[in-house]
Amino acid sequence: MKVNQFIKEINEKTKRANADNISRTIMYERFYKNNPEIKWSLLAGLVSRNAGWNMTDLKSKWFQQMLTDNYCELLFQTYERANWTIFADAYPQLLWYEWAKKQNSPHLFLLETLGVSRFMQEEWRHFWHGGDQERLCTALIINEQYMIEETVMNHPLYSKKVFSSLLYILEEHAHMSYVIFPTISGELYGLYVRNFKKVDSRIWLGKQLQQLLFHPDIHHDIYLFILRTPPTGSRLDYQQYLNWSTGNTSPVLRKVYPLVSHHWKEKKDWSKTVWNTERYFKKIKTVRPKERTDWLQKKWVELFLVQKMSKLVGK
Repeated sequence: MKVNQFIKEINEKTKRANADNISRTIMYERFYKNNPEIKWSLLAGLVSRNAGWNMTDLKSKWFQQMLTDNYCELLFQTYERANWTIFADAYPQLLWYEWAKKQNSPHLFLLETLGVSRFMQEEWRHFWHGGDQERLCTALIINEQYMIEETVMNHPLYSKKVFSSLLYILEEHAHMSYVIFPTISGELYGLYVRNFKKVDSRIWLGKQLQQLLFHPDIHHDIYLFILRTPPTGSRLDYQQYLNWSTGNTSPVLRKVYPLVSHHWKEKKDWSKTVWNTERYFKKIKTVRPKERTDWLQKKWVELFLVQKMSKLVGK
């Protein structure tokens, strides 16, 4: 094995797959189909679908009436950058694992060459020898939330103009911090969290979503939705299975957004400065599936009223 060639191939595959939200979603879900022991990849695919829905919301009729074009573009860039960053870090790890599994040998030193955090290097070692699927899923949640903590959440542009703005606070309350798990029978599941700006809250949410997604009462139905519904970025992906409609528009992502070019000026290892990560692995209270369809309908009614008010007073 030539290390340089191996790394080059992984980086090239990652770059191609990281083109936009749709390609990321497809690759996450395809990886899970071939490697179901890596539960995080399915969770990442569904969260990526939700990111796409949030992106295209910004081009919808209601949001165009409520928010300025500049603010919509800034919110899109925030979603896109976070989506891109997580994939750029995680997908090389997934490709390494798939290759290592075929080789029946981990070659763990390659992870450092790929720029994987020390934290995840150790967690992959733990998984390879112990096979703890739950712990690995939680570890990947922790890792990726700390990855975006520095590059997105604390970035001066996003921190000041998005996460500290009054519009963001209103958006978070009405819309931003819930994740939907749809089914083809029209039932919607999901969770909502406040304090999205705090890394601890996002990790807590991720652990809850992990439990919810793989709960035996609903996992099959959610996975069936994924298998039967190619991602387009439009909320019509799941609204087609509902018996109600919001009345808002929901465009297809690739029809309203061009490809965005990203770069990583300096990739830092967050785990060199963060201590006591073991606390994140503590068991949390068991999440019981609760259908959220009625709750979501109410949220859209709230949003409808907000956009009506915005038409009266102006953006």
